[in-house]
Amino acid sequence: MIRVKLEPIFHRGFERIAILSEYNIKLNEIIKTLKQSKFSLTNRCWHIPCTEESYQELELKLKNVAELDAEGVRKYFFNRKAVVSDDRKVSKQTHVTIREHLLSEVNAKELQTMRDTLILKGYSLNTQKVYCNEFYRFIRMLQDKDIRELDNAYIKSYLLYLNKEGSSEHHIHSAVNALKFYFEKVLKREKDKYEFPRPRKPLSLPDILAPEEVMEIIQSIENLKHRAMIMTSYSAGLRVSELVSLKINDIDSKRMTIHIRNAKGKKDRMVTLSQVLLENLRTYYKFYKPKEYLFEGSSGVSISVRTAQAVLKQAKEKVGIKKGGSIHSLRHSYATHLLESGTDIRYIQELLGHNNIKTTMRYTHVSVKDINKIQSPLDNLPW
Repeated sequence: MIRVKLEPIFHRGFERIAILSEYNIKLNEIIKTLKQSKFSLTNRCWHIPCTEESYQELELKLKNVAELDAEGVRKYFFNRKAVVSDDRKVSKQTHVTIREHLLSEVNAKELQTMRDTLILKGYSLNTQKVYCNEFYRFIRMLQDKDIRELDNAYIKSYLLYLNKEGSSEHHIHSAVNALKFYFEKVLKREKDKYEFPRPRKPLSLPDILAPEEVMEIIQSIENLKHRAMIMTSYSAGLRVSELVSLKINDIDSKRMTIHIRNAKGKKDRMVTLSQVLLENLRTYYKFYKPKEYLFEGSSGVSISVRTAQAVLKQAKEKVGIKKGGSIHSLRHSYATHLLESGTDIRYIQELLGHNNIKTTMRYTHVSVKDINKIQSPLDNLPW
């Protein structure tokens, strides 16, 4: 009986199953009948799409004809299901990573359990992605070592490895959060059983736009929709995800509020609706007539985050503002300007949707309300 080995390969941008065997006329004739079978001169073998359907068709056609060694393909399928959601498009880099770092069956199951637990506990898609990516990065280095049997020393050595590798403090914090979630929420281990040392976070202050600069940016935008979008972002201190998710019904002109729904942490909040913004939104609405989302793209769905960011970037370039920052810089500027105008920081906390007042307190470091009252000693010299 012919011996055939099946291996996953990445060929010309696609996942394929390589059919490896000695030359055999009968085998070649069978392979030619398979859907989308091709011969690779580079790899010197036949190959078919790397799908369960193609594999099953091959297995059926070669029954009683060849002895299949498909361990590599079966393991690859198992890892791919664990690492990549079925409903998400996979990048070339993901394919290569899976092939280079196949997980043991035990660890792949733990990754799937981790993902399931995040879903059941209602974590956001972004948190699911970050935690699963960090967890995968950790367990792919274990090879056949069972993650459930790891001790504290191994985890600390991994965090030390990330530090020596040059990972940022933010990245290491994400890794710690993912590992803590697995050991404490998935395995339900005691919190004090494992030690997860965290690096100290640097205190970085955001670039703040002056009110005059915000005005310049808004006035430079000729497109009605784009101008209304930037005005909405600044006037309500919105995150970019909140901005693009706004719906027409979220604007309440009777109570002069904007209803921010399902924001970070799955929390709703109310923010004040500016009278100036309301007048601009009414002009914009009459011209564009959006149906569901306040800011819709050409296809009728909400405008993309990338488009929103590009609008601000182009406006800043147009007026020559060199300060860094994306749409989120408008949020920072909103909070700082409120603080400088005398708004109580506890109200600002509510308007921004911060859980902890410490997060809001960072704006006291960038506010110039009191700093401008201090005279530099340079000005007191007898010039």
